[in-house]
Amino acid sequence: MITTRGRYALRVMLDLAQQETDHYIPLKDIAERQDVSKKYLEIIVKDMVAGGLLVGASGKGGGYKLCRKPEEYSVGEILELMEGKLSSVNCLAGTKNDCPKKEQCHTLPMWKEYDQLVHDFFYGKRLTDLMEQPTETGS
Repeated sequence: MITTRGRYALRVMLDLAQQETDHYIPLKDIAERQDVSKKYLEIIVKDMVAGGLLVGASGKGGGYKLCRKPEEYSVGEILELMEGKLSSVNCLAGTKNDCPKKEQCHTLPMWKEYDQLVHDFFYGKRLTDLMEQPTETGS
């Protein structure tokens, strides 16, 4: 499941991309437009800066901006930075969760195939793809 961390990170990235400026955008402005707590966004953008998705500047004229052009960001890289590996089952999430029955598991190929579909879907979507989609009311 994609948590609010991942969803809000996408919203921050979209918000910054839609500003079409190279200037830093104050986090309070993003929080107001997205109707999300500034305090919660502070936690999220800190990880986004550390992960190389955003650049931040403090002080007067400070805020956040994208490191690259919007079309250079995939939804998958944003979600995986915020959520970790997008795995459908625990045994595919990493080596520390390695299942002792992995070699005999008849369902594992199905889960691997599903995970590959999810990966390809999210990595095939660019930030600009989301900018071009119409919004639905009630979402």
